[in-house]
Amino acid sequence: MSKSFDEIISKVKECEMKTVAVSVAQDDAVLEAVREAKEKGIANAILVGDEAKIREIAASIDMDLTGFEIIDESDMIVASLKAVKLAHDGKADMYMKGLIDSKNFLRSVLDKEVGLRTGGPLSHVAVFDVPGVEQLLFLTDVAFMTYPTLEDKVSIINNTVPVCNACGIEMPKVAPLAAVEVINPKMPVTLEAAELTKMNEEGKITGCIVDGPLSLDLAIDPNAAKHKGATDRKIQGDADVLLFPDIHAGNLVYKVMVRVEGAKNGCILTGTKVPCILTSRSDTFETKVNSIALAAVVAEELKKNK
Repeated sequence: MSKSFDEIISKVKECEMKTVAVSVAQDDAVLEAVREAKEKGIANAILVGDEAKIREIAASIDMDLTGFEIIDESDMIVASLKAVKLAHDGKADMYMKGLIDSKNFLRSVLDKEVGLRTGGPLSHVAVFDVPGVEQLLFLTDVAFMTYPTLEDKVSIINNTVPVCNACGIEMPKVAPLAAVEVINPKMPVTLEAAELTKMNEEGKITGCIVDGPLSLDLAIDPNAAKHKGATDRKIQGDADVLLFPDIHAGNLVYKVMVRVEGAKNGCILTGTKVPCILTSRSDTFETKVNSIALAAVVAEELKKNK
């Protein structure tokens, strides 16, 4: 079981080298990340975009492009479609956003001809390595689904379980979060959490243990579980997956955790044919590299399952 991003990177190196297709690669932060990923043995990259600008940026950051395949395409929309087609056709194991806005990147992901649709909803998972927390934490959904329905939450769980498996967690513990850990008819979130738990017990959600509703402290702090007398719960401060009720709760917690000293994270879009790396320019260099590593182990898991 991986308990840190260093362990995830070590796990990547045990696999066959993966390849990431980069959409509109003329971005200094992304080029720095793919260079680091290649040097660490995490992944190769195919750079799709304006070749002249890619080479100009590479020279400015002292990056040797030897060994990187470059596909020259100055039109950003066309470049994104060429890049995603590489993943669609099996020529790349992952798909990464470069200097293109998220809306057009997602349009390429969802393109009917060359995109990465699987027929189900897409969701986002952020994986955190947090000082003081023994296990990796998988936060979902903090960036994609705004107000997930009960059915959406089932899809989010199903999308996240393989990510946990890829990180060595065979039976992840999923905590549907709420402000309280008891069912309250006036709080619909608690009712949905209880329904997810019931569906898991009935075998309608498999491959994981679901226990909700849970407050955040009970989900990640064993001492809180003891102090609150929650020793009969299936999750007692040892949750792997934190399932948020909506994007506001998830995004707020995500941004607090990003700023926790020493916390490391990586993020991918799931529910797609291959993992998609949807980082923003505000994400740190380390987060981008971690996201590539996370996508690589998930790509290996998807390959194994096929």
